[in-house]
Amino acid sequence: MSQLIVLHPGDNVGIVKERLAAGSDPLGLGVALATPLTPGHKVALSAIPTGAEIFKFGQIIGRASKDIAAGEHVHTHNCAFGDHDQQYQTGADLERAKAAVPSPAPRTFDGYLRKDGRVGTRNFIALCATVNCSATVIRRAAFELENSGALDNYPNVDGIVAFAHGTGCGMASEGRGFDILQRVLWGHATHPNVGAAVFVGLGCEVMQIARMKHTFGAEGADHFHSLTIQETGGTRATIAAIKAKVLEILPEVNKAQRQPCPVSALRIGLQCGGSDGLSGITANPALGKASDMIVGLGGTVILSETPEIYGAEQLLLRRAASQKVADDLISCIRWWEHYTEMNGGSMDNNPSPGNKAGGLTTILEKSLGAVAKAGSTPLTAFYDYAAQVTEPGLVFMDTPGYDPVSATGQIAGGAQLVVFTTGRGSAFGSKPAPTIKVATNDILFNAMPEDMDLNTGDVLSKGISLDAKGEEILDMILAVASGQKSKSEALGLGDNEFVPWQVGAVM
Repeated sequence: MSQLIVLHPGDNVGIVKERLAAGSDPLGLGVALATPLTPGHKVALSAIPTGAEIFKFGQIIGRASKDIAAGEHVHTHNCAFGDHDQQYQTGADLERAKAAVPSPAPRTFDGYLRKDGRVGTRNFIALCATVNCSATVIRRAAFELENSGALDNYPNVDGIVAFAHGTGCGMASEGRGFDILQRVLWGHATHPNVGAAVFVGLGCEVMQIARMKHTFGAEGADHFHSLTIQETGGTRATIAAIKAKVLEILPEVNKAQRQPCPVSALRIGLQCGGSDGLSGITANPALGKASDMIVGLGGTVILSETPEIYGAEQLLLRRAASQKVADDLISCIRWWEHYTEMNGGSMDNNPSPGNKAGGLTTILEKSLGAVAKAGSTPLTAFYDYAAQVTEPGLVFMDTPGYDPVSATGQIAGGAQLVVFTTGRGSAFGSKPAPTIKVATNDILFNAMPEDMDLNTGDVLSKGISLDAKGEEILDMILAVASGQKSKSEALGLGDNEFVPWQVGAVM
């Protein structure tokens, strides 16, 4: 049993702690493994008959699709997706969640205080395409500016970022799809990590700049500019005009200075991708500890990826701060069930092949690990995709599980940093909010040193406590918020990870 981890007294599977060779007998019962197992995979602790529930973290992760002997590997060949507990008990653990909010000593970071009171962790100039037709001109303008040396004399400007996308026209002029794109564009242009923005359109698209200004009002509009290709005189003329505008505003944007700011000003997007069977044991609960400390300091953590909390939503609902928060989350879950069914899919289409190779079997199992990122504090608010996040504490934003789309929504909602846990490895980055990547295991951390910012594999290999890892993650969050470059920033990632969620008909 020393080779296995038992996470909860009610579990009937144990988690492989270190590689087991084919022929190993992990329980000493004369049941030899048919294949080698890597850390994160599951072994039955007792006999599990066909149809019986399989428990991990004390929760149902699936049902046995055939008889499983004690000591046998439990995975996709004998564990099937099934119903989970949807007899929701809203607020049942709320008092316990309130008591879980820590009271750490005050902490600060060095950020950019904006006129509206929000605080930036970076100071970018953003070029925002309102439509795919203007994607090329903003990308070329950004490339030419970045490679011309134009920023050399402006040390307080982090760069020029082009937010190009594949829609903005051929879409309904009202409805959820339109609202989402409009919120994403406005949220990035007025983001606290953006010192100034230039909107660029073709001129005849559905997503009109003037309509956007009318919808959101004048607030935050004083630092952005706009032009269209049709009025400016074509592609080359527009590229030149964009570059001239950026050169004009650079001195003003460079005036921003970092100053000490409270952690209560931070909104942190929580993400996981390329997960494995150790994600819910090392990186995610360690991030959960850091999340609790951020909440205790008055800040905000944003849990998202709705398809990847499916099967664990009841744990969030038990600590919902109000019936409205619970009702909004339940309604969101029902929408996703209908959405996947309508498109011929299943909520169990996730985990991915890589997740399964890493030991995850069903979405119910994956979700239980993913929710650990959110820590233990009350769920204070629910937000639609890309809506502005205003409530402190642990909040939930409805997003797909696809990392670029999910993070784009969180950043549009105001997240100034993203913390991304991974067990299989990820080459993800984001702008204007940098991403910190946390490895779940030593092997990954050593295999991808230029991509991984922090290792939590030593929770198992060296017995480091989750509390200590949470402190380490918080320290890194504050260092990166203060200007230290994350690994993904150093690699230049983030330009192609701006992917607004496209909902509705393409016409």
